[in-house]
This record gives sequence, structure tokens and C-alpha cells, in this order.
Amino acid sequence: MKKGPESEACALAAPGNLVESDPDTNSNNGTSAREKDILPSPGEQTTSAETSRKKLCGYLNKLGIKGPIKTWKSRWFFYDENKCRLLYYRTAQDINPLGSIDLSSASFDCKMENGEGVFEIRTPSRAFTLKAISKQAMMYWLQQLQMRRWEFCNIQSRFPVGSSQLVNEPLAGRTIDNEDFLPLVKTPTEAVGLKAASLPAPQTSTALQNISLKHPWTEIQNTVYNICGSKQLWGSNGNVFSFNEFQEHPENVDEEQEAEGTVKEGTLEDGRMGPRLKWIRKARWMNSGFPGSEELLREKNSVDKVNDLQQQILTLTEEVKSQKELVKLLHKALEAAQQEKRVSSMYLTVAEDKDRLELVCHKVRQIADLTSRLEALEQEKKELEQILTLRDSHIQELKEHVQLLMEKNHAKQEVIMTLTEQMARKLSDPLQEANTITVETLYKQQEEIEHLKDDIDAYKTQNQFLNSEIHQVTRLWTSVAENEKALLMKCACLQARNCQMESKYLTVLRKLQEAVPGLPNLHAELVKNLIREALQWDVKEEAEGLNLNPVSEYDEYGFMTVPDYEIEDWKLLARIQALEIKSNKLWSQEIVEKPLRDRWNSIGELNPSAELKSLIRNGIPVEHRQWVWSWMVSRHCSPVPGHYQRLLEQSRSTEHPACRQIELDLPRTLTNNKHFSSPTSQLIPRLRRVLVAFSWHNPAIGYCQGLNRLAAVALLVLEDEESAFWCLVYIVENLMPADYYSETLITSQVDQRVFKDFLSEKLPCLMAHFEQYQIDVSLITFNWFLVAFVDSLVSDILLRVWDAFLYEGTKVIFRYALAIFKYNEEEILRIHDSVEIYQYLRFFTRMITDGRKLMNIAFNDLNPFPMKLLRNRRSMHREELEAELRELEQIKAAYVKGRAEQGPQDLEEAVSEEEEES
Repeated sequence: MKKGPESEACALAAPGNLVESDPDTNSNNGTSAREKDILPSPGEQTTSAETSRKKLCGYLNKLGIKGPIKTWKSRWFFYDENKCRLLYYRTAQDINPLGSIDLSSASFDCKMENGEGVFEIRTPSRAFTLKAISKQAMMYWLQQLQMRRWEFCNIQSRFPVGSSQLVNEPLAGRTIDNEDFLPLVKTPTEAVGLKAASLPAPQTSTALQNISLKHPWTEIQNTVYNICGSKQLWGSNGNVFSFNEFQEHPENVDEEQEAEGTVKEGTLEDGRMGPRLKWIRKARWMNSGFPGSEELLREKNSVDKVNDLQQQILTLTEEVKSQKELVKLLHKALEAAQQEKRVSSMYLTVAEDKDRLELVCHKVRQIADLTSRLEALEQEKKELEQILTLRDSHIQELKEHVQLLMEKNHAKQEVIMTLTEQMARKLSDPLQEANTITVETLYKQQEEIEHLKDDIDAYKTQNQFLNSEIHQVTRLWTSVAENEKALLMKCACLQARNCQMESKYLTVLRKLQEAVPGLPNLHAELVKNLIREALQWDVKEEAEGLNLNPVSEYDEYGFMTVPDYEIEDWKLLARIQALEIKSNKLWSQEIVEKPLRDRWNSIGELNPSAELKSLIRNGIPVEHRQWVWSWMVSRHCSPVPGHYQRLLEQSRSTEHPACRQIELDLPRTLTNNKHFSSPTSQLIPRLRRVLVAFSWHNPAIGYCQGLNRLAAVALLVLEDEESAFWCLVYIVENLMPADYYSETLITSQVDQRVFKDFLSEKLPCLMAHFEQYQIDVSLITFNWFLVAFVDSLVSDILLRVWDAFLYEGTKVIFRYALAIFKYNEEEILRIHDSVEIYQYLRFFTRMITDGRKLMNIAFNDLNPFPMKLLRNRRSMHREELEAELRELEQIKAAYVKGRAEQGPQDLEEAVSEEEEES
């Protein structure tokens, strides 16, 4: 493939092609910058698109600060495509750069007020002010830098480092979409490329002004290299780049290509040039006077074909290597899966405890590996968040700048319109114009109008470029946001797998401890130590300052995620349960929770509907729960202004009889919540005032045990005292039937009988099991109905139950009570002892971890569940219970009457017996 003279010269005159970020390594590698520019690396693969692509290089003035004085310094700039950096040198012949500008996170700006050709490159660390020789050259540089930044960022986001696609895919194919912001600027040949490199560096006012005082060692190295290199390589002509020969002999392009293709053969392994390289260079630069050049040209054409074939062989070899590596990786993954399968089968079939312990230790190492991977992903997440913050600040600055420019442009347009109107008025009257305006004045005004037109054109160009810059930066920011979202999802999946692995590990330890009671003392002690360490992982990680465990101590409302039980087995079960709950949350976060949050965010005003009912059943997000609960309470129970304050004043003046019982129940309220666990908690006085005010509001009930839990949950969600008071009134007086919290609790007893009927209909096998072992479920479920599952379910599931309960009423309690038994039906049917069944029923609600599954059972599997059927069953059982109570009252009255009649006779008999003894 042939290369034009311009791109050839750019390659020669661009030291940045070969200069890395570390100058020391470049100066000591044994090969000069120009030699490396001519000699391709051994494994380099070039395509037609890459060779024809022009390199971005040229002279620009850079604004430098020397103390309080700002000076312009001429620098040779070269764009490094591999690292997306703009390297700058003092001259085009230097080998070591004076510095670099990172363009991957930079933004570009051009201000017409600063002068013609001046533009800025802003990086997160500093801003660089550069100046081109013309407006056209400035726009060309800005457009090219924009395109290369987009290509680099797009490649980085699509392909991993080391991918074969990144090597083989041509760069020219990945360009930004053509936008209608600014047309492409033609290449200014006098400012970039061959002519720019062949021209001497622009001279400054003083000899020392262009020297970089910040990099004296680099200046010395470049100077020595230029002097020595020119003498050794090019003879005594004193010109490192013989550009005149390029211009005089443009027909020698084929020979130059041949030199590039064959020069690899003359390069030694240590980077030095061999005899063949020296001969090629001599033929390349002195071919005009070399005898027999036509025979050499024919020879080179055949060699060129051979080199092309060799390059194709290298390309195919690299592709085969990459495919082999992929196959190796797949084989390794398959071997790991087979190994895992073999380990699992060995664990199930092994007979010795020692081997089982070794397998458990293997699982521990796997957990440690997952933990390290999670740490790396979290670190990567933090870095992406920092990058995103920087991008947001850049976008905000650009928006402000565009707004300011638009305001300035609008003001200038108004001035132009005013001047135009004045000129039109003056030109409309020829006599007045002849009398008042001289020829000189008219000439000045016309000149000003021309200047203003030029300014308008300049600002239009500036606005077009800034619009393209904002558009491209926005697209880059969107790409970064998508990458961060993908990493967050990947991190959530890894956290969920980590929770599952840890819960399985704890379950294995627990089963190992229970299933093999006859373990040797050494092995039993080892299992105990492993359990103790697993329960103390959170403490160790907090002490080290790095918490990799995704299970937090408290949830959003202050409930303990892992209750602190005194019994070690209960602690282990609570830990396993918390890990499973967290794992379920992480798995459903993107699939279920995020769409529901989006639907909640799109809701404006709340109105009863089937969609709202479905959303509430699925659970209200934390950020919307307070608002929705307040709406449901106010919809059925209109708060009376000032009523709560009057009740508080009444309680201060007169003590209610229920105050003593309230004080006894306050320390026993939600002991697993940090807001109520301490007597000095701030919510304790507020809860006291709510309960005392309700006792004065409803004297028929006053206070009943269980109301403290209802009011405490309302306080945690609604936060306001008065709102919690009206929520308690709404539950007791609107949702629950009458006499539910009376002294006899007659309606509560009726609901227990209704629930037994539903249990027989919906779960007949389980009810038959309870009857076989004489289990009275009302001993367990009575408290569920009285306090709506408070202290029975974990906080996340409890609040979802309350969401539907406040919207639909008490039938939700029946639904969830049946769903709880359905959720654990298989476990209960496995137990064949009445004492063990009662022990299991005491805590089995706390072991429910999948709230979504429980909700589907309650509202889908148990349908139909009409409210009319519930009312009919309540009325029927209430009549039966009232008849039984009347019968009991009659028996009690007859007994008391009989004891009263027998009382005196029994007393005489007792006295006579004492007399006889005496």
C-alpha cells in the first residue's frame, strides 16, 4: 500500500508516535525517535484504513505562565492514538516530550473574545490555552480532537483491553455520527502535516523565551540527541528532515513504502540498525543519484508482495493464538465446573468427618475469593462514581457558558437591529442625510457594520462548535452512566451470590453440628469455632474499616436485621435468615423492585383504582410509604384540627386510669427496634402521649395490650405524633370490627373461629394434622390478629402486610395468616410430636425470607376470598359465641347462688369440727 507524502512526513515528524509517558525509558532504549518512527514493531499489524489515516500534528502556541507574566511559547503537538494524549515538544525534531494532555476526560472550548485562533482544553486537573495560526486551523484542531476523543472513549467502553477485536478492527470505521452542528473543516496544509513539519519552529521575541524552564533535563536530552543524531544518521547537511528531497522527488513514494516494508529485516533484536537498514536509508534519501534505480524498483516490488504475505501470515497467526486462548479458558471453566460437581458428590458420599471438614474449608476459600472480587468491583464502582461527578461538573460548566454566549449574542443582535433602524431612518431622508451626516461618518458606520457582521459569523461558528461539544459530552456521560449501571447490577449479583454462599455455609455447619453428635472433641471444637467466627464476621470487618458483608445491622426503620438472641442456635438461624432475605432483595432489585419504583414515581394524585390496589399489594417503596399511609388514613378518618392537642392538655390535668398499664408496656414495645430498645429513646415519650391521648379519645376501650405496638409502627413510618394518633384511631375504629379491643375481646375470639374454618377449607391436610396432635392454632394466631403481625414477621414483610391492610382491611390479615401456614406447610407436616409442633410454631414466622412468594400465596393462590363470606362467617360464629357466653354466665350464676346458700351451713360445720378437736 502506498502512503502519500503528507502522511509520510507526519509519521516522520511526529515523535509522539513512539514516545511513551516515561521519558527515561525512551532515552535509554537504544533506538532514536526517528528510527522508531520509520521502523514498525515486530508484531505490528497495519490495515489500509490505518495507513491512510492522517496523523494529527503541527505547531501551536501554548500560553505559559512565568511568575506574574503570561507568555506564548511555540510547541510541536502530536496526538498519541493509543493513549488519547496530546504530546507537546519544543520542536518537531525532539525525542522526549515536555508534557502531555489527557484528552479522554477533557472538554474543548473556543472563545472569540480571546482573539483569533485561541481555544482551550480543560482537563480535571488544569486548563490549557492554545493558539493556532488561523481560525480555520483552530476549528480543524478542535474537530479532530473531538473525533479522536470519541473514538477512544467508544473503544474503551466496548472492548476489553487485549481483545482481538480492538487490534483488528480499523479505527477509521469508528467515528461519531455526522451531526448538523458544524460542517467538517478542510485540512489546512500549511498548519498541519508535511508543510508544518518542514517549516522551522516559529521564532519568539527573545532567544530564551521558547525554552521550557520546568523541564531542563528534557531540553538537554533533546538538544544532545538532535546534535548527535544529525551527525551520525544524516551526514553533515545539518537538516534532520530532508523535506526538499520529498518535494523534488514525489515519484519515489513506492521506494519509501518498500523501505518501510523491508526495514524490519534489517533491524536487529536489540533495536539497532543493521547493514541492510543503512543501505535502505541511503537508497531512500539519495536515490536521485543512485545508479540502477530502475532495477532496484522492480526488485522492491517483488519484495513488497512478499512482505504483504508475511503480514497476512502474522495476522492469521495472532488470530489463531487468540482463538486458542479462548478455547483454553473454556476448558478451564469446564474443568472447574466438573471439579465442583465432583466435590459436591464426594461430600454427599464421603463417610469420614475429616473429609467433610476439608470440603467445608474448600468452600471457605471460595467465599474468600468471592469477597476479594467484590472488593475490586466496589473499588471500580467508586472510581466510576468519581468520573461521573467530574463529567456532570463539566456539563454544567458548558451549559452555563452556552447560556452566557447566547445572552451576549442576543444583546449584540439587539444593538445591530438598533443601529440598522437608525441607519434606515437617516437614509430615508436625503436632505437630512446631506445636512447631518458627512461622508466620513457614513464610512465609519459602514465599517462598524462590517465588523459586527464578522462578529456575528464568528459567534455563530462558536455556538455551532459548543453545541457539538455539549452533544458529544452528553453522549459520553450517558455511556459512562450505562457502564456504571451494568457494574452496579453485576455487583448486586455478586453480593447476592455471596449471601447465598454464606447462608449455605452456615447451614452446613449447623447441620454438621446437629447431625453428628458423636464427633471427636477436636472436630466438635473446630465446628464450634467456625460457627463463632461466622457470627462475628461483621465485627471483624468493621474493626478493619472495610465492610464487605452486605447485611447491615438495622434497616431503614431501625429494626434489627439479625436479632441478638441469647441461644447460639437461634443466633445462627437469625444470621441465615438475614442473609437469605438480603439475597432475595438483591436478585429482585432490578427485575421487580425497579419497575415498581418507576410506576410509583409516575403516579401523581392518588385515586382508588385496580392499579393502585395492585401496586400497594406489591409493597410501597420507602420514599413513598409515609405519603401513601397519610392519604389512606385521611381518606377514611378525617382528622379534627386541634383535637389531639386538647386531649394532651386533658391528660396533663387529669391522670387516666390506664396510665399505669401504659407505663408497664412502654419498655416492652418493639424491643428489636433501636428507636424503642432504650428507655432514653426519643420515641418513647411520643408513644406515651399518643397512647394516653387515645385512652381519653375512646373511653370505651381506654387502653388494651397490643395498642402500643400498633402506635409504635405508625410512629416509625409517619414520624409525626398527631398523624400516628389518627392512624391508631383509623385502625381501631374503622378497620377492625367493634369490640375487637374491648375487655371481653369477643370479636377477636370470633375471628379465631372464622380463621379455623378457612384453614380447614384452604389447607385441609394441615388442619387434619393439627387435629391429630390436638394443636390449638388460636394460641399462636390470636396475637397475629390483635396486633396485625407486629413482632411476628420480619420488618420488610411486616410493612408490606400493613400497606395492604390499611388499604383493604382485616381480610388481608386472614389472607396472610393462611399464607404463612401454606408457606411452611411441608415443614409442619414433617413434625409428628405435639410439643415439637408448638415449639416450631413459636418462631416459624421469623424464618420466612421470601416476601414476594408469601405475597403471591396470599393474593393469588388463596383466591377467591370475598369480604361478604367473611362477614357471614363472623355473624354466624358471633351468635354461637354469645350463646356459649350466656350459657356460661347462667352456669356461673347458678354456682354462685348455690355457694351462697351453702355458705352458712358449711361455716357451722367448720366451727363444730374445731370444737371437737379442742
